[in-house]
Amino acid sequence: MKFKGLLLGSAAALLAVGGAQAADLPVKAKAVEYVKICSLYGAGFYYIPGTDTCIKLGGYLRAEVALNTNADYTGTFTSVGGAHNRLSNYYTIRSREDLNIDTRTATEYGVVRTFFDGVFSWTSGSYTGAGTGLAGGATVYAPGASPGAQADGNTSQGGLGVYYAFIQFAGFTMGKAVSQFDAPWTGYPGNNFDGLVGGSNSVTGTNQFTYTADFGQGITASFSAQDQTAYWQAGNVNLGVPGTALTGATAAGMLGGSYGLNNTGGTRSPDLVAMLRVDQAWGLFQASVAAHDNHAGYYGASEPTGHPDDKWGWAAQLALSIKNIPTGAGDVINVQGVYTDGATRYNFQSISNPGTWSSFGGTGLAGAYQSIGFASAPDTVFVTGGQQESIKTWGVRGAYTHNWDPYWNTAIYGAYGQVKYTTNGAAAVCANFFALVATAAGTTCNPDFNIAQLGLIHRWTPVKNLTFSADFNWTHLDQKYSGAVGVPTLAGVAKPAATYELKDQDSFVMLLRAQRNW
Repeated sequence: MKFKGLLLGSAAALLAVGGAQAADLPVKAKAVEYVKICSLYGAGFYYIPGTDTCIKLGGYLRAEVALNTNADYTGTFTSVGGAHNRLSNYYTIRSREDLNIDTRTATEYGVVRTFFDGVFSWTSGSYTGAGTGLAGGATVYAPGASPGAQADGNTSQGGLGVYYAFIQFAGFTMGKAVSQFDAPWTGYPGNNFDGLVGGSNSVTGTNQFTYTADFGQGITASFSAQDQTAYWQAGNVNLGVPGTALTGATAAGMLGGSYGLNNTGGTRSPDLVAMLRVDQAWGLFQASVAAHDNHAGYYGASEPTGHPDDKWGWAAQLALSIKNIPTGAGDVINVQGVYTDGATRYNFQSISNPGTWSSFGGTGLAGAYQSIGFASAPDTVFVTGGQQESIKTWGVRGAYTHNWDPYWNTAIYGAYGQVKYTTNGAAAVCANFFALVATAAGTTCNPDFNIAQLGLIHRWTPVKNLTFSADFNWTHLDQKYSGAVGVPTLAGVAKPAATYELKDQDSFVMLLRAQRNW
């Protein structure tokens, strides 16, 4: 009995101690909070644990090679690419990872959305000048820039680019996003090739403050102020005093497509954009307009030399997409047309080229070493003491995409753009041309030109979100100069001093790509 009492007493003591310790612990353990699916905004969204915010991660990994070009996004239009000699690349390779983060939160004012899209790229190098050989690597992806260079030893480095970073709230878009002027397909009505004329292309985003009104049934209207420096400045070219020592032009510069000195001043006004869109089951219609302030610097090196007045340019665009056409399920026709006056980049978009062309080819002219074609498409030109003369352009581009079956599709696409100088602007350019460049008898000068483009792309998607494509593009420069010129030594492209025929030029590029979306 004593032993039994001892056991009972010990058990009671242990229970008392356990109860005292239990008083220091939570009565009930907190439930584990698992990630939950958010069905409010479509597939792929999840609630961020502990919040009412939904998040979606996405992106792609891309590997591509462009044949017969010094850039993976455009043709052999200028510099060593246009030289078509031993300094030109026969291929350019790029590998890229894209990551985007989409967050959305429902509020009493509507959905608050943030969106970020960044890319990590590695692009093969290019010839950079005599004695320097190849430069490997890549820089931050910039519209109109050629593949960048890192030091040869930095073989594991690459380039970081920020495409989109914006907030959307109560109809407003604030930050870096695609321009409201652009068609929904930006520069790609059916192609992978980046360099089509015939419309703008802000596929990597431009800073903006935009309000979009939604009228229902797919009808929206947007009003936007957007930064003009990233995409929309084609240049305000100072031609100096044509034919004199005060000219801003040189013979080598003109033959390289630079008719003078780009004299764009500091920013004064963002570009102002308005857009109306109807997006329904049958397809899409869009009308866009933009106003662009051309603010030049001084005639000379300092303030007392004076300056031209600001001149506003403008652009207008119509875009049409037709779906559910009888040729097959998913087939689509996309087409757009644009007119610009002093706002050239809304037609000859900045990813297409840096605004200048200078390309070499063969010749049948007796006594000529080769042929050369050159052109320039700024926003305005002006002479010392004069006002800005705006450049007028128009262009179209489009594509038809046919789906053979769920795995194969083909698109044929094309573009055309025309550049026209004013009478005074052309006269000033030609005065410099004849004063600086040695010309043969009968040579004519006309800075107007046309660009024609045609391409074919074929895609294979063997499994969902994995696509292999081959895109062939032909670009033709139809320049209006004729005759022959004496070209000085052009060391940058290894061209000797000789007689060259003035002639139209062509570019041929094949872009091969593998891309896995996720």
